[in-house]
Amino acid sequence: MIDAKLYVIEYLLHGERKSFIVRAERMDNAEAWHWASCDAGVGRIGRYGREHIRKVSRPMAERFGIGEVSWRQSGG
Repeated sequence: MIDAKLYVIEYLLHGERKSFIVRAERMDNAEAWHWASCDAGVGRIGRYGREHIRKVSRPMAERFGIGEVSWRQSGG
């Protein structure tokens, strides 16, 4: 994770605003939805760097009350 950066992810969980910071090598919308799901307790974070886990998709996350996911690189 030498090239890892900090990202701020914001989302709604059953209408309540949530936000958190995650360190990742890359970020895109699909990754942000998965990380928001993990923060909400729906998704799973792999135990090992090479462990392959199934990512939570936007439609699946929306079924659990997650919405309006946005992300940006942290300023610090």
